[in-house]
Amino acid sequence: MRDWWLRTLLVLQRPRPVFVALRDDTREAAGDRSEQVLLIVLLSGIATLLFTGTAAHLNDDGSYSPILIAIWAFLAGSIYGLFAYFALGAVLHAGVKALGSQGSYRRSRHVLAFAAVPIALSLVTWPVKLALYGGDWFRAGGRDTGAGGAVFDVIELAFFVWAAVLLVIGVRAVHGWSWARAAAACALALVAPVALALLVSSL
Repeated sequence: MRDWWLRTLLVLQRPRPVFVALRDDTREAAGDRSEQVLLIVLLSGIATLLFTGTAAHLNDDGSYSPILIAIWAFLAGSIYGLFAYFALGAVLHAGVKALGSQGSYRRSRHVLAFAAVPIALSLVTWPVKLALYGGDWFRAGGRDTGAGGAVFDVIELAFFVWAAVLLVIGVRAVHGWSWARAAAACALALVAPVALALLVSSL
C-alpha cells in the first residue's frame, strides 16, 4: 500500500511505470491502491466542481458563509467525483474494449483515477486565489473579474489538459498500444465531459 502512495506522486513525473503497475488487476492489488484511488477521486471532484460556473455564482445573493461554501464544495464535489469516476470509467472502458482490450472495468476506472491526479493537484491554487480575491471567486462581478482571474483560469485549465495527456499515456502503457490507438480509445471519455459542460452552459 505504501508503494501506491509513492506512485500517486510519481505519476506526475514518471507516469509510465505507474500505469504499467496497473496491469496487475488482481483483487489484492486493486485493494492495495483503493485508498489512493478514493482520495484522488474525491479531491479531483472537488477541484472540478470549484472550476464550474456554479461555483462562480454560488454566493451571488450573499447567503453562503465561508463555512457553508466549504461544506458544499466537499459534499457536492465528492459526489461529483464519484459520479465521474464510475460514469467516465464506463465510457473509457467501452472505448478500450472496442479497440480490443481484455481488461476489466475496474482497471479502466483505476487508469482514469490516476490520470486525474493533476486535477486533484490543482487545489493547491486555491489558497493563493482566496488570499488574493477572497470570496469574490464565488460571486459575479468581484475582484477576480479581469486579467488576474483569467490567469488562474488558464492555469487550472492546464491541469485538466495535463490529466487528459496522462490518460492517453496510461491507456498506452497499460495495454502496450500505439499512441494513435490509445488516443482513439480515450477520445470519447475526453470529449464527453466537454460536450456535457457545453450543453449545460447553453441551457
